[in-house]
Order: sequence, then structure tokens, then C-alpha cells
Amino acid sequence: MSVEVSVVLPAYNEERTIESTVGTTLETLAEFLPEGSYEVIVAEDGCADRTPEIADRLAAEDDRVRHVHSDERLGRGGALERAFEAARGETLVYFDTDLATDMRHLEELVESIRSGEYDVATGSRWMPENVADRPAKRGIPSRGFNTMTRLFLSSELRDHQCGFKAFDREALFHILPDVQDDHWFWDTEVLVRAQREGYRVKEFAVDWEPRGDTKVDLVRDVLGMGSQILRTWWEFSVQPRITRRVTLAGGTLLVLVALALMTVYLDPTAVLEALEGADPTLVGVAALVYLLSWPVRGARYRDILAELGHRGTVGFLTGAIFISQTGNLVFPARAGDAVRAYVVKARRSVPYPSGFASLAVERVFDLLTITALGGATLVVLSLSGYDFGGLQALPPEYRQSGRTALQVSALVAGVAVTGLVALVLSARTGDGTRVRRLVGRLSDDSYADYVASVIERFVGDMQAVASDRRAFARVGATSLAVWTLDVITAAVVFAAFDVGLAPLALLGISFFAVSVGNLAKVLPLSPGGIGLYEGAFTLLVVALTGIAWPVALAAAIVDHAVKNLVTVVGGVASTLALNVSLTTAVEEASEAEEDVVRSDD
Repeated sequence: MSVEVSVVLPAYNEERTIESTVGTTLETLAEFLPEGSYEVIVAEDGCADRTPEIADRLAAEDDRVRHVHSDERLGRGGALERAFEAARGETLVYFDTDLATDMRHLEELVESIRSGEYDVATGSRWMPENVADRPAKRGIPSRGFNTMTRLFLSSELRDHQCGFKAFDREALFHILPDVQDDHWFWDTEVLVRAQREGYRVKEFAVDWEPRGDTKVDLVRDVLGMGSQILRTWWEFSVQPRITRRVTLAGGTLLVLVALALMTVYLDPTAVLEALEGADPTLVGVAALVYLLSWPVRGARYRDILAELGHRGTVGFLTGAIFISQTGNLVFPARAGDAVRAYVVKARRSVPYPSGFASLAVERVFDLLTITALGGATLVVLSLSGYDFGGLQALPPEYRQSGRTALQVSALVAGVAVTGLVALVLSARTGDGTRVRRLVGRLSDDSYADYVASVIERFVGDMQAVASDRRAFARVGATSLAVWTLDVITAAVVFAAFDVGLAPLALLGISFFAVSVGNLAKVLPLSPGGIGLYEGAFTLLVVALTGIAWPVALAAAIVDHAVKNLVTVVGGVASTLALNVSLTTAVEEASEAEEDVVRSDD
């Protein structure tokens, strides 16, 4: 008789229970299935104990048992997928090896699929007629997770994470290519996608007794499950609607709404008066200072490409950066970033993977520099006893709370800077295992491996340059020079408005305001971050100095306008000099970026 039902037991370090679990599973299956119609597969997920040896012995002793081994951790979902691919049955089943779900429900689970009545079946601990008695420290997070899943992902199920599920083979393998998670969210994503595809899903109450892990895991429960709900919601609800035209229209509308609200809550004439009072000579000086930063950007990009094995002159690379940054001002969602990869490919034959890798390295250095500058400035201002003038505008009973908030912010900034230094040191030594050990202290769950791999990828981008001490020093120094010139530009703009701050205080506030303003621009909500930069910049200046908001907003507008004007002029000149069509570059680069991402996956 051919195998009809394949039961997969995901196992990680289960040496104490795996043998009894396999035995109980075989006995239960034999009660309602014909002999020879079922198999039990131990999906061993890179175990560090005797589980592989025991699974091998069980498979050798009983033809109904098979062992699918992995040398490395695949994650819960990854291990299940690999075992299901190796399975021979048309009805695919899995449940947790701790047998927390009463095995008397196994027949109903299997027959729901085997009979052809349903495509997916899952046990549930949260059905009204049979609510599981779970410890509060696991029950509350579980209810919260399922509520969020129902709310954000429009699922009709009550329990998505019960480890007691069955699938029709054809239905499951139709869904799996779209499933992105390989870890604890795998169950939920499969169930949600099955409902969206119109498959028949059965949820039935099971008797369940908690065993084993009952602790809240920071990495898995918060970073893992929560972020995956948001990722899936974005994919289902937002991403299909974000076309280039919609994004451009939405970003433009956002700016117009912000301007309209400004006229309601703020007095635009006060801003216009402040703008008229700016010293045009100093505004021109600010433009020249900012222009000086562009050849420095070109020199930095030359050093990054050199470490990746490609050459380019500072002049050409400066032009390529001008074009890409102009693209970010014209097109939504920072579409101009990929333009640079197109330009260096079309004009200097730099392969797309290298072009995108160089962009990643540059972004890492920008992020490090901006965060370090902003954080260090806030720490220094806080420790030096700087009189945050904006606090004086608060009622007396709130001033101390405001100071406390700034002190806490300074502490957070200090931690952020320390973390960045640690990442840099990890990259310099090439020791990514330090990151993994640190994450491992927060969580012993398999999802920690995924989070650690993301951080290691960040460190790996740094390592591309950090492996060469001189190159690392040059790129770090030019990054600091780029953003220092950016800050000096803002300081000169402030001076044009005669804000009455001492030079050192003026420079310090400019450092922090520019850092926060540029971090706000990371959100691709409007072309060039217009509105986001000005808003963040103004709020910080008013809060930290007490400068009147019309002056602070006028300075933010002039600062951003000067930088954008220099960028656009340089971009237009560069497109003419290099004979590049910006529209064609965006289209070609977008397609190339998708191809590179698919090849990486």
C-alpha cells in the first residue's frame, strides 16, 4: 500500500522525548489508518544533542520512520518545509514533539484532510467551548498575538500558533512559494495565505496541556512575531497599492496638507517675514559650503568602489551621485538611489551587484555618522549643562519632566553610539560571531538566529571596507567630512537669521537638528523628504534653544532649499555631461535591483 499520510515531527534537541513521541505517534496512527498507509518523519533541525543518533536508530529499526537531517538550523518553518518536500503522503501533518495536544484529536485532524472535506486543518486552544488553561505569561501574549493577526491580517481563526496542523499536499505546495518566514511565524503565514487563496480551512477545539517552554522570549515574541505581522500586513494591504504614480501623488498631497495645516495652526506671514530678514550673502555662503561636500562624496564613493575591485574618478563619481540624489528629489520612495548603480554600470561597466553593494556600504557609513553625530551632540549638550531654552516656554510644573526626558534621550543616544562603536569594532575584526553571541543572550530561540543574521549582514557591509584599515579610515573620515559640511551649511543659514546663539552652541544645535532631520527623511513619504526634514528640524531647534518657531521654520526651509537647489543644479549639469536620461535610469535601475534581490534570495 502506498503512503497516504505523512506525519512530521519538528525536532530540536529532543533527545529525552523524541523516542517516546515517535512511539506514541505510530501507535495512534495505527488505531485508525491501514498498515503501510502512513509514515513518521523526524525533521531534525541542526540539533546539538543526541537527537540525530536516536532518529537514525529509530529509522533503521522501523520502516515507517524516516529521519530528515540538517547540519544547520533552518528554523521551525524551514525544517517543516524540507521534511514536507521529502514526504510521500498526500495528507501532510505535523505537531509539536512535546505532545501538548491530546493525541485523541489526531484522527479528526488527519481525516479532515484525507477525506477531501478540507484543505487545511488546525487545532485551536482558544475556541469558546474549550479554552486552554495557559499560564498568564504565555496566555496573554498568545491572545494578543492572535488578536493582532485577526485585526491586521483579516484572519477568521482564533488560534494560529497551535502546533497541531494538517494540509492537503497540493494546497500547501501552492501556498509555500509565497511564504517568506522560516521560523515561528510560518504557521500563521500559511494559515493566513490559505484563507486569502480561498482554501477550505477547518479550526477545531483541542484539549491542550502546556509543557516545556512557557517563558516570554523577547526576540521571538516582540521582534519576530510582531514584525512579521506588520510585514505581512504591508504586503497584503499596502504594497499592492503603492505604484509610482500613487506614491508621487500621495507624497505631494502630504506636503500640501502639511502646508495647509500650517496656515491654520501657524501664522505663515511670520515665516515669510523671517525669510525676508535672512542675510542673502550668508545664504550664498551656505550654498558654497554645501557645494564643497560633493567632491568629498565623490572621493568617498571612489574609495568604496576601489575596495570592491572597481575604479572611477572623483569627477565622474561626483556626477553619478548628483544624478542619483536628483532622482530622489524628483521620484518617490527614494527611487533615485538605484540610479547610481545604473550610471556606473552604463558608463564604467561596474556590475549591478557591485553597484548595489557599494550603495549599501555608503548607507551604512551615513547611518553610523549621522547617528553618532546626533547622539554625541545630545550627550555633550546634556552633560555640559546646556540651558535648553525651549524648556522655559513650558509651564513650571512640566519643566523638570522635560529635562528628565532630555536626560533619558541623552542616555538612549549614548547607548546607541556605544552600540554603533561595537558594530564597527565587530566589522573591523571581521568577527560576526560577537553579534550572534549578544543576541543569543537575549533569546535561545531559533528566531534569534534570523535576527542575528540580519545584524551580521549589516556588519558584513561594513566589513567590505573595514578589512582594509586605510580604506576604512579614509571612508570614515570622508563620511565625517561630508556630514560636517552639511552641518556647517545649516549653521551658516542660522547665522543668516541672526538667532543670537554663540558659535559653539549654534554648531552643536545644527549638528543635532541636521542629524534628526536627515533621519526623518529616511521614511520615503515625500520626494526628497520635503516637509519631513523641515518638521523634524524645526521641532528640535525650538525645543533645544527656545528660538521662535517662525525663525526656526524659516531656517529649516532655507537650509533644505539651499541643499536641494545645489543638488538639482548639479544633477542637471551631470545628466547633460554624462548624457544620462533620468527617467530611463530609474526604470532600468529598478528592474536591475529586483533581479539582484531575487538572485540573492
